[in-house]
Amino acid sequence: MSEQSASSASSAAVALSNEPLSLDAVTALVSHPGAGAIATFVGAVRDENDGHAVTLLEYEAYDSMARAEMGRIVAEIEAELPGVRVAVHHRVGALSVGAVAVVCAASAPHRAEAFRACRLLIDRVKARVPIWKREHGPDGPYWVGWQDARCSPEEGEHGHHHHHGDQQS
Repeated sequence: MSEQSASSASSAAVALSNEPLSLDAVTALVSHPGAGAIATFVGAVRDENDGHAVTLLEYEAYDSMARAEMGRIVAEIEAELPGVRVAVHHRVGALSVGAVAVVCAASAPHRAEAFRACRLLIDRVKARVPIWKREHGPDGPYWVGWQDARCSPEEGEHGHHHHHGDQQS
């Protein structure tokens, strides 16, 4: 029974959802009697980005790859910081201004490790998980950060992927 509850808890630690996210649910995933500290991060849709007004944000994910990468990040952080537990849930689909896009939680015996783990979690999710943002505003919809798309070294060598937006204007 204990193996089953442990594996189901770890699989629930990462999620992509079309439904509103729950800070309480994500916090509950990392909460346990030895956790003296729980740090959380909530990312919400703001009404502007880089000087552009934003009325709606769409998140699109490469679902299976995004879940797998989120799982790898959770496992890495828990291995790097003994005694830490982390969980992250991310929204996909159309979100209005003020909606919660991502919830991260980290527990640890003490606050310093909880804060550190939570920061590592959101930073790695933002850097590595294949989730794309399409912002809608007065000038119409546009993808955010597409200029920053990086080719892996293998792709660059074989020339399979060309990103026309890589030049800075």
